[in-house]
Amino acid sequence: MTAFGKLVRTTTFRLTLVYLVVFALFSIFLLVFFALNTRWLVTEQITGIVNAEIADLNEQYEQGGLRRLVLAVDLRSRRPGSNLYLVTAPNGSGLAGNVASLEPGTLDRLGWEETTYRRLVETEAAQHKALVQVTELSGGFRLLVGRDLEERERLYSIVAGTGRWSVAIMIALGLFGGLYMSRRVLRRVDAMSDTARTIMAGDLAGRLQVVGTGDELDRLADNVNAMLDRIETLLRGFKEVSDNVAHDLKTPLTRLRNRCEAALRNAKSEPEYRAALESTIEESDGLIRTFDALLMIARAESGEAGGGTSEFDAAEIARDVSELYEPLAEEKGLALEVVATAPAPIRGHRELISQALANLLDNAIKYSTPAADGPLAKPAGILVMAGVEGKAVVLKVCDRGPGIPAADRARVIERFVRLEQSRSAPGSGLGLSLVAAVARLHGGELKLEDNAPGLRAVLALPPAHHGEGNR
Repeated sequence: MTAFGKLVRTTTFRLTLVYLVVFALFSIFLLVFFALNTRWLVTEQITGIVNAEIADLNEQYEQGGLRRLVLAVDLRSRRPGSNLYLVTAPNGSGLAGNVASLEPGTLDRLGWEETTYRRLVETEAAQHKALVQVTELSGGFRLLVGRDLEERERLYSIVAGTGRWSVAIMIALGLFGGLYMSRRVLRRVDAMSDTARTIMAGDLAGRLQVVGTGDELDRLADNVNAMLDRIETLLRGFKEVSDNVAHDLKTPLTRLRNRCEAALRNAKSEPEYRAALESTIEESDGLIRTFDALLMIARAESGEAGGGTSEFDAAEIARDVSELYEPLAEEKGLALEVVATAPAPIRGHRELISQALANLLDNAIKYSTPAADGPLAKPAGILVMAGVEGKAVVLKVCDRGPGIPAADRARVIERFVRLEQSRSAPGSGLGLSLVAAVARLHGGELKLEDNAPGLRAVLALPPAHHGEGNR
């Protein structure tokens, strides 16, 4: 298909043609209406003038007879730009006036009529059109008074000519505008199509062009680009998960296999076999927990978390989760304090938010420094807070552990990322990833801040009246 063929087949050009036809028909209707009304108005003015003349001449005839009528007609017919006058005898011969000839039978018909005429001072070839009225006087005499229609026809011709040119110019400009707009739209659509083909070929970095006009194509490009960003993020996350699973799960699987081989090779008694099986089960449980965490993160990031959303109090969540972890904190010599007195209503997945807070609290207990020995020593503190700050509901977990360097805070929320100081502690490196995924699911964010010393993890979520989050 040629470039012009593609151009005229666009929706923009077809819509332009439809609107052009509608406006052209409407304009033609207005011009015809205006021209006809202009002609009617001029005709009304002519008939008014002629009626006044006839009434005056009839009065002259009634007062002074034929002689006075002839003198009045003769005087008026000599004026510049005068009307048409003719007085005839009963036998049809002219007695006075400025009309030399008329269409045959004009004087035989009384009333109004459009006819052709020639004035006395003109040659026989001259012919004009006039609107005349013929009246019969007493005694069989007839009086014709009329007005030349040249002004009316000239005005009508001007209006009609202007209308024709206006419609022609409107059609030309409409076609030009349609082709111009179609070309612009087609160029942008072709650019979008080229980008789409590039993306389909495997280049996920391609994005649709946003001109900046804010029109519907820009809004479409923005939405598609946002969708592509999301797809690229998910695919990158999928690749990272695949790489991380292949790398980080290889060690526990290898360790599990080695323990089984060692049990088969070295175990001599039932207690030794039992110990090997228990170790294998423990290692398997760790792998299952890792896969469960990965599955939960994937569901949270895709917005397909199980269960519906509901409205609940974040302060209640903070108290419940803290109560669950309080024995574990005491066992390690840590004081767990909860500050959650005022209601903090949010709407979302209660189980996921509880799990996210549990992960933060578990990390705080795991990496906090235990209480020092001695009768005057005070236990290290972990503070859990829930409340409303500004336009967000926040859940905070503050500890006095080693903290996380500012340069590593963005990296630790990635899957399987574990810093050097945490390599010796149990875990899979998925806890903070799950918290970040839950925050994104609910339209919030996870912020890691310095607690001087220690770490302050802040889970900020929209309050209940802001909707249900980004599900």
